Amino acid sequence: MEIQGPIEVPGEANPLTEGILYHVLRSAASSDPNQIQTGTKQLQQWETQRGYYVLLQSVFLDKSLPFEVRYLAIIQLKNGIDKYWRKTAKNAVSKEDKAAIRARLLQSGIEEADQRLALQNALVIAKIVRFEFPNDWPELFFELIQILQTVTSQPDSTHLRLPRALLILLYIIKELVTGRLIKTRTILQTVTPQVFQALGQIYVAKVQAWQTVLRGGAGDSAGAFEDMQHSLLAIKTIRRMVIAGYEFPGREEQVQGFWAMTRSHLGEFFAYTTPEGPQLPPNIRQLIEKHLIQLSKFHLNMAQQHPTDFVLLPNSLDLVHDYWGLIVKLGATWGSESIDTANIGTDGDSDDDAPILERLCLKGLLLVRACVRMVFYPAQSFRYRQPKEKEDRARAIEIIKNDLLRDDLVKDMISTMVTRYFVFRASDLRMWEEEPDEWERTQEGAEDWEFSIRPCAEKLFLDLAKNYKDLIRGPLLEVFYSVATPDNEDILFKDSVYSAIGLAADILVDQLDFDAFVKSTLVAEVQKQKPGFNLIRRRIAIIIAQWISVKIAHETRPIVYQIYQHLLNPSDPLNDHVVRVTAGMKFKNIADDWEFTADGFLPFAPEILKRLMALVQEVELSDTKMALLNTLSVIVERVEYHITPYAPNIINLLPPLWEQSGEEHLMKQAILTIITRLTNAMKSDSQPYHVHFLPIIQSALEPGSETQVYLLEDALDLWGSMIAQTPSPPATPPPELLSLKQYLLPLFTMDNDTLRKSLEITESYLLLAPAEILADDFRPTLLSTLAQLVQDGPLKPEVNGVVSHLIQTIIRAANGFGGENAVKIVVGDLVSTGFLGKILEGIHGAWEHHQSHGPSRELPSRAVDGVVETDYFTVLARIGLASPNVLLEALAGVTGNLNGTLEWLLDEWFSHIENIGDPPNKKLMCLVLTRFLELGQDWILGRLQSLMTVWTDVLTELLDGMDDNTTDALYWPPEPRPQPNEPEAPEDIRKRELIYEDSIHSTNLVPFVSQHLRNAIQASGGDERFQEEWLSRVDKDVLKGFMELGIM
Repeated sequence: MEIQGPIEVPGEANPLTEGILYHVLRSAASSDPNQIQTGTKQLQQWETQRGYYVLLQSVFLDKSLPFEVRYLAIIQLKNGIDKYWRKTAKNAVSKEDKAAIRARLLQSGIEEADQRLALQNALVIAKIVRFEFPNDWPELFFELIQILQTVTSQPDSTHLRLPRALLILLYIIKELVTGRLIKTRTILQTVTPQVFQALGQIYVAKVQAWQTVLRGGAGDSAGAFEDMQHSLLAIKTIRRMVIAGYEFPGREEQVQGFWAMTRSHLGEFFAYTTPEGPQLPPNIRQLIEKHLIQLSKFHLNMAQQHPTDFVLLPNSLDLVHDYWGLIVKLGATWGSESIDTANIGTDGDSDDDAPILERLCLKGLLLVRACVRMVFYPAQSFRYRQPKEKEDRARAIEIIKNDLLRDDLVKDMISTMVTRYFVFRASDLRMWEEEPDEWERTQEGAEDWEFSIRPCAEKLFLDLAKNYKDLIRGPLLEVFYSVATPDNEDILFKDSVYSAIGLAADILVDQLDFDAFVKSTLVAEVQKQKPGFNLIRRRIAIIIAQWISVKIAHETRPIVYQIYQHLLNPSDPLNDHVVRVTAGMKFKNIADDWEFTADGFLPFAPEILKRLMALVQEVELSDTKMALLNTLSVIVERVEYHITPYAPNIINLLPPLWEQSGEEHLMKQAILTIITRLTNAMKSDSQPYHVHFLPIIQSALEPGSETQVYLLEDALDLWGSMIAQTPSPPATPPPELLSLKQYLLPLFTMDNDTLRKSLEITESYLLLAPAEILADDFRPTLLSTLAQLVQDGPLKPEVNGVVSHLIQTIIRAANGFGGENAVKIVVGDLVSTGFLGKILEGIHGAWEHHQSHGPSRELPSRAVDGVVETDYFTVLARIGLASPNVLLEALAGVTGNLNGTLEWLLDEWFSHIENIGDPPNKKLMCLVLTRFLELGQDWILGRLQSLMTVWTDVLTELLDGMDDNTTDALYWPPEPRPQPNEPEAPEDIRKRELIYEDSIHSTNLVPFVSQHLRNAIQASGGDERFQEEWLSRVDKDVLKGFMELGIM
């Protein structure tokens, strides 16, 4: 490639050759934005062209080319594998191209001198292996083992080829162990023994070589450094492969021998890192520490993923004791002795990485906790277990319980946690002063406890405390009583003991009188004005929050509110930033407690809310702001309507926070949540504020907007709340609120949760402003969208129920708004949109299914059953109840054959009623079927027996237990109804009125049936004619059962 200088790439006119590809890559890797844009565009156009990825590899393999070009080539190849290597991918890489690429991967990889390029090539190989092995690349591991054996037998090859081969193998194993398919794991298990043997030999040989040098034997430090790099790559691969590559690693002799050696290596390697050990160069020491971390990860992964094997492997309990010894050793210097001696720059106060002892002790704490959880919280599996596996598991649990977790060790662990690891370090106190928000956030982090010693120690303490209650209660309370007095000023130790008492609240609830402790000790300590007592104030805020849901008496709660009110007071010098933030965040637990009452809190509300709002403005970290907003949000929800006097100040706090949040959508979600809760709490008094927040809702509803992705769910909640709290007519709903309804229909095509919420909002609009929803400019489109939704189905039954309920509400609203004519218009839309046709199709499919018999009958694809069929019949019932004639016209319009339709429809309708478990729906069906008698048609009179069966069944159910058998249980007479004492949401009133007006509750079924039957008798020519023509067809037992009701 001799072409010199820059090249303009016009794009589509370029043929794909290695030379042109080089220049395009050079353009894309340049610093000129125009060249980058042009080159990148051309590369994207070539992505699907045959031969492109082979040429990319060729460019990468050409070591005469600049690093930037080669690097971009391998990156493009790696990205292409993700997109196009899978056989089922669109524009997949051809079989021939794959073979050509595979053929050059390994050899080129072990000869690549540049570490950065070698790493990317190893990633490429690993990704290809994930797709190709074993079907298209069966010889892969055989080739790799051969390479390892060859390069280890040729000393001059070890400098480059061995580390490159180890790097490739590491990333292959990394890729394969992430596979969750059983097939992938099975494949890995077939090759693990051979690969493990080869890697184990390399690891042992290299460790022996560099240890010989470090112990003062023959060799040189440069060679030792290289050997250490090789052994590090080997142990990284081995630990992953053993965990994922053996189903029962503890049964393998190779693993047993290697496992025993790792314990020896842990002790030997750690000796090099101690102050008493040899003085080593920093790079050598760093590599030894990396070996130690890999060994500790190996031990921990075995305990977590193969707990039984861990216990049964040789010397595992001794290994746990070794780790515990390190934990005790670190604990001796962990915490500060006192506030006075906790000077900055001591006690682990360092900006560098944590010392190796700390990192090993963290793994040790996790390992001990894994052992505890093996016994008390064993992992559950649905996988079939062989008898030997069950026996081994039971034996392992007994070994841990009896040989490891002895009483003396458990006591020592508890003591070490409380007296050492719960004590603050100087670095904690420094960060408290310098970065209070960030420090408090790290203390609150529940998700990353595995990466920090103190939270990990707390988890271990909690597991032990819960499962060794009787063992630790006495000693823990003894220590507690020794420090739990206002006169005791050993602040750091007192804080650690209080921390333990808070964590162990559940197990001390019957032994510790916490109410007395609050009154006699905490009230005094929270007011002490002595240096260092800000630590105790913070701990008081935490410990009360931990005990509030466990045991704090009702009469003690006002004292609790006073304590938090005091802790939030910024004028007290000991209430520093951390104390106030902690109190503000922990008050959420107080307000969220089951026994919290608004009346008890209201006397303290003005000051606490004022100080919380000021604190929200004071803090800088967005996570802290959100946590404090969450506290405010919970208070708003719990005090309900009583929040109204304070609402203006809370609302004024929010716009600046919204602006400051920028792209932090979590903050915006928190703000929307508190607005929603304020709206719900204030009821109709919130309406003056609605107009200010409607633009936020609109921005989240705009199709395709970025805001919609993050805020739609919260915006829908707020939207629904605002409609619910908007007063009913004669008050006029804000036009801005009504105009938002145009955004509803696109939401119907989204996920089920969004659809359900959107349907609920539509119904809220219908209750608030029926004229707006039933108007000609919205109703047809709404019904058409709903029809499309049902036709595209199948919907989940619960979503289908919401759709059906909305249609029923529309029919009822039309009936109330314009009578039979309005219902006729709505039903006409249901016919024209195909909604009614879809309902009839589903019911007809169910009828056909019920006509067939035998074990091989199947439910037709269009059929419905169960609750969905009930929902469909309720829609028909609502139409028929409003106007039987409109329903018949609609049926004729859909099917073109009314009599034929009624034949199967009524068959299915009558038979389905007995499957309805909901009494209101049963009564609804009974009402509409009874109304059909008004028509005096043979098709209903001929089904008098079915009618009488329904009347008997439904009335028997509704009269059961009633003193008055002339009134059914669902009938609510029109009489004065009790008014609620608390303010109500306007929508609750609207819904209650809708229920009261429903024929299910406004119609007494007993006289309704009686009157309709009498009218039918008269219309047919009197008793004798009716008896002769219709009643004579009714089964005597059915007639007898009906007559026994005594309604005729």
